[in-house]
Amino acid sequence: MVGITNKVLLAEIRRQQELSQSIVNGQTAISTGKTLTKPSDDALAWVQVSDIGRAQAQQAAWQSNISTGTTRASTAESNLDEMNNLLTRAQELMTSARNGSLSDTGKTAILEEMKTIRTTINSLLNQTDYNGVPVFDDGQSVLVPVSRGLNLAVVGTKQEVSEGIDVNGTPMSIDAILNQGITALQSGTDADLASGLDAIKAAQGHVVLEQTKQGVRSDRLDTIGTRLTNVDLDLTERRQNLESTDLTEVISSVSAKLLQLEAAQSAFARINQQTLFDLIK
Repeated sequence: MVGITNKVLLAEIRRQQELSQSIVNGQTAISTGKTLTKPSDDALAWVQVSDIGRAQAQQAAWQSNISTGTTRASTAESNLDEMNNLLTRAQELMTSARNGSLSDTGKTAILEEMKTIRTTINSLLNQTDYNGVPVFDDGQSVLVPVSRGLNLAVVGTKQEVSEGIDVNGTPMSIDAILNQGITALQSGTDADLASGLDAIKAAQGHVVLEQTKQGVRSDRLDTIGTRLTNVDLDLTERRQNLESTDLTEVISSVSAKLLQLEAAQSAFARINQQTLFDLIK
């Protein structure tokens, strides 16, 4: 009889330990805001959270690529805009040079400014950031993964921007066109100046086209970035629904278990105070 009673007491001790641990788990869930902390809490939910976590990690990598790509695209747009402005100024200078009333000092000033424009445009084409990443790719656009199965070119190449400009059937680069303009300024003949001006107009038209292309790239990055943000918000919400604590339910459960534990401990204390004679009576 005593042996049977001891088994009952041991079972009650284990039950109270489990109840106490359940209360601790509930209190932890209330303080941390998370109910799901280990697979044994809810195996199915744990698997789903793990899958969501992997998806979020992939989303974060794509969003990082979008952020980097957006920065590069913005710099490329800025450089193209500055090149457009410089070519507009070059046209103004060539037009002024065709005015025969300019003094030698004025012509020299125009020549020097044209040389500066040429140097500045070359710098804009070959600019790199603090990490050494070029504003414009060289030779071939680098494709950046931005979502599953989708890789985007975030900027054009400097060859696309500066070369292959049709000048009366002859492909020329911006540098060659500006050099032609400088040579025309040095020769001073109206025919050379007129040809140089036409070539610069062609260069500007080409840059405007490249600006449009870059704008399309930037728009695609913005669109995909917005979609990634929306997906990330959805994943976060789903994860929170699986992990987060339902405070009303958990607090109610903990309160009920505390009452059960207190009652069980009180009863156990009374039983434990009984004498051996009481147990075998």
